[in-house]
Amino acid sequence: MWKARLAQTSWTPWLILGLAAFLRLFLLGIKPPHFDEGINGWFVDQVIHNGFYRYDPTNYHGPLHFYVLLLSESLLGRNLWALRLPVVLVSIGCVWLTLKFEPLVGRNVSRIAALAMAVSPGFVFYGRYAIHEVWLQFFSTMFILGLLGLWKSGRLNYLWYAGMGMAGMILTKETYAIHLACAVIAIPVLMVSCALSRVPDAKPAKQTWRYIDLAMVLGVGAAAIIVFYSGTFLNWNGVKGLYQAFKAWTETGAAGHGHEKPWDYWLKLMGPSLERGRADFLGYELPMLAGLILCVFCQKFKNLSLRYLAIYGVGTLIAYSYVKYKTPWCIISFGWPFLFIFGAVVLLVRPKHLQLAYRAVGVLLCISLGSSVWLNYFRCSSPDEPYAYVQTYNDIFKLTEPLLTLAKRNPAYYHLTGHLIRTSTYPLPWMLGDFDRVGYYEGGNMPGNVDGDFLLVQQDKIKDVESKLKGKYYTDTVTIRNYQDPSKLYFKAEVFKEFFPGKAPDFAGKPPTAKPTVTPGPG
Repeated sequence: MWKARLAQTSWTPWLILGLAAFLRLFLLGIKPPHFDEGINGWFVDQVIHNGFYRYDPTNYHGPLHFYVLLLSESLLGRNLWALRLPVVLVSIGCVWLTLKFEPLVGRNVSRIAALAMAVSPGFVFYGRYAIHEVWLQFFSTMFILGLLGLWKSGRLNYLWYAGMGMAGMILTKETYAIHLACAVIAIPVLMVSCALSRVPDAKPAKQTWRYIDLAMVLGVGAAAIIVFYSGTFLNWNGVKGLYQAFKAWTETGAAGHGHEKPWDYWLKLMGPSLERGRADFLGYELPMLAGLILCVFCQKFKNLSLRYLAIYGVGTLIAYSYVKYKTPWCIISFGWPFLFIFGAVVLLVRPKHLQLAYRAVGVLLCISLGSSVWLNYFRCSSPDEPYAYVQTYNDIFKLTEPLLTLAKRNPAYYHLTGHLIRTSTYPLPWMLGDFDRVGYYEGGNMPGNVDGDFLLVQQDKIKDVESKLKGKYYTDTVTIRNYQDPSKLYFKAEVFKEFFPGKAPDFAGKPPTAKPTVTPGPG
């Protein structure tokens, strides 16, 4: 049968990885930087300025991501590709790790799970973002792979997977506490499950590593944590943040701080929802939802690893549902175990229904791929897409493209004077970070001389600003992102006239009042 022959070929994993890479790399710069990407890029700028990352426990995001972005920007330049490429590679690495589960869950299950992850709208969408969640997915997957591998074979390489996975989670985000707690709680639940229905591989394997190996793993993990949290030994107070961060983290999770969502938020993202447009009616993550539903039948699995993944996945979903603070990118942090259960449907059905099961899997994967293409290349900045959450609109290119065009042609234009007179201008502070005469004015602050080469003015400040302008400007309207009022954009006519061919300036300020000339009298 062709499916059996395909499963036996060694190039199938490479096809899956190639598809994952293509979907994540193709048109990587099609959408402008997200608000959080702008924040993260600005943090990298501060690392360059200070010489180290000053860990802030109230920010509750670990330091590793910023140092990797620093390396990427140092090698590739200060641009959007350099900002996103590390996370793209890590996202592809998550698909690779999924394939590494083959000895634990079986070849067909691991490959179906990897293919589902490769084409998933969410895993692709957030695999093209310079944010922390992909790192958390990568290291949590590595940690669970290590735990299950130690139980199955006891080999040293799985000890390294578990140790580096734990260290990586700690270096990434304080949410690691949820994943560690759920991983531990899943063990006694699994024991009860095995007592009710035994599995052939329930007995742990003999461990082949030595205590010196364990010491080495712990030492490397601890050293990495200390080096990065201490700002490469330049900010030892950052190490205290390892425990100080949990106070702010728990308060934010309980309060929501503007990101409150109902408990069933994740289920609505996965499956059909009447709240979305017609194009999204089928849901974002049907394979993930199918895997969640199949967890009900986990007792039928004669595979300890699959049972554990089902228990661990449901546990993390419950934990993330309980927390009021919910942002859609977290779905990739806890949703990946359900993809294995989705793939395991081929183990649940009777042989006579196996063909039908493969067809159902194929249909869901095709729907997922279609949704992924539609979301990532046609609707990636649309406010109607729940995944495009607090996403910067393409409107922002109205400001950045003329500026960068001039600056690339002549570096002298990096010294243009700009005034951004509005609240919450991210990601612009990072996007315009190479322009050294740009001022950011929030609240009631205003520059001494309002005239500049370009201005971005909040709606309620327009009247005040225009009363003080003296030059001639081309104008436009820009909305940075949803939930924010529009801004008015001003381009100095004599500098930007080539971008408005044949057009007269839209605004002319009051020219300076000429001082009267005093003619000396006779004498």
